[in-house]
Amino acid sequence: MILVTRLNKASQYYINEDLIECIEETPDTIVTLSNGRKMTVMESAIEVVEKIREEKIRIRRATEF
Repeated sequence: MILVTRLNKASQYYINEDLIECIEETPDTIVTLSNGRKMTVMESAIEVVEKIREEKIRIRRATEF
């Protein structure tokens, strides 16, 4: 799961990166999940993609023998 920040900067929450369907900047960053739910976050689309990449690497390394 990746940690993102709400637009109001008051709180953060985790998103399951496997449920992300698309990320768009309009200019706010909107993350759309596979269930249709949309979340607006502070991070740029590139930052969200980088967090996803880092999490996938972390998971892959944890499962290697």
